[in-house]
Amino acid sequence: MLRGVGTYALMLATGVGGFLLVRHLGAGLTAPSPSGTEIFGAAGGAKVKVDALMHIFLALAVIIVTARALGTVFAYLSQPPVIGEVIAGLLLGPSLLGRVAPDVSAFILPPPVAPFLGVLAQVGVVLYMFLVGAELDLSSLRKQAHSTIAISHASIIAPFLLGSALALGLYPRFSSSDVPFTHFALFLGVAMSVTAFPVLARILTDRGIQSTALGTVALTCAAVDDVSAWCLLAVVVSVASHTGTGALLTLALSLLYVTGMLVLVRPLMVRLAAWQARRPAVTRGVFTLVCVLLLLSALTTEAIGIHAIFGAFALGAMLPHDSTLAAALKAKLEDIVVVFFLPAFFAYTGMRTQIGLVSGVEPWVWCALIVITASVGKFGGSFVAARLSGLGWRDAASLGILMNTRGLVELIVLNIGLDLRVISPRLFAMLVFMAVVTTVSTTPILQALSARPADPLPGRA
Repeated sequence: MLRGVGTYALMLATGVGGFLLVRHLGAGLTAPSPSGTEIFGAAGGAKVKVDALMHIFLALAVIIVTARALGTVFAYLSQPPVIGEVIAGLLLGPSLLGRVAPDVSAFILPPPVAPFLGVLAQVGVVLYMFLVGAELDLSSLRKQAHSTIAISHASIIAPFLLGSALALGLYPRFSSSDVPFTHFALFLGVAMSVTAFPVLARILTDRGIQSTALGTVALTCAAVDDVSAWCLLAVVVSVASHTGTGALLTLALSLLYVTGMLVLVRPLMVRLAAWQARRPAVTRGVFTLVCVLLLLSALTTEAIGIHAIFGAFALGAMLPHDSTLAAALKAKLEDIVVVFFLPAFFAYTGMRTQIGLVSGVEPWVWCALIVITASVGKFGGSFVAARLSGLGWRDAASLGILMNTRGLVELIVLNIGLDLRVISPRLFAMLVFMAVVTTVSTTPILQALSARPADPLPGRA
């Protein structure tokens, strides 16, 4: 016992004494003056990094706790937890905390922290889109009736056209001359056309109707909608990011990328999943390979000019959704993405959302028009196409309400538009408001329509 204490004391004394000796020997040394390229960056860089790291840790702790708390509250209210997490991000931004307690806001989420938070948010969105892609059943999409595809495309075309038409009134009021109207109208149409496939799936699961006729049609329509909307957004991003031959080159490279994914990567992922199915668990080697492929795919689409999220989504879609590999990857990634990374994205979105910019009667009237246009387009397109396909009016209405769910996917689209400077911060705030309203209204309206069992699909028991 005493020998152990003595040894520890000797080690401690040796460490302290050795450091004091080194300090004494170095007291008379001088370092060269910085010139040319500095090895350690700008003067004071170390202090800035330490402060930024401290604020990032503090911000993430506050963000995660707030997001989980509000997510739990909204789940208790029979709402998707993601809505509570989105609102948590908005409350921590300049819309509320920045107004009520600006000093607290400046300490928790100071402006210099935004770029660091933005990087975490982008990483989280890339991982999230990979998981979304991995949930898609591409084989079932090929097997579904043309009527289901028609419903999905109607739910895109109607809001796209209405959103583009609404751009005629929004452009001269909420845009600027450096944004071509074509880019503005295209993006607004896409923003109106999005459906949040993961949120819709969660709503169906929570209500226990994911396996019913209505649930099957809704999931299929949402999946087709997801793929179609992301392809459409990729085109819009390529057009908005480039002009003339640059846009054509981007589109050509995008087609080449998609072809390569289907011809080369899809068979590789199928073989990898089959190989993994014969093993008891996913090895680190397999997990590393998938992560590298994910990064390379995201890097490729970013280099092409259609954003990294498309690469992540595409790679996930190439993975057989019902394989043990897909289930294992979801188990490994989902918790860290949902608990850690996505709240950072919501907070980052909240820092960029300034509801205070929407002040006065006229802006709020336009905000209401945006909500109405988005809802009428999504609901109307889905409802009419569903009725023409033979669904009963109640199921057709339920499907229209479900397709109007936007949630997190809409926020991803809006952030891309803000990054491209296609939409202004004020219009960004209006569209975020639309995303929240349309998603929050889904569950209560669906409950009101579900007073009796869903109508069966024609030809199904």
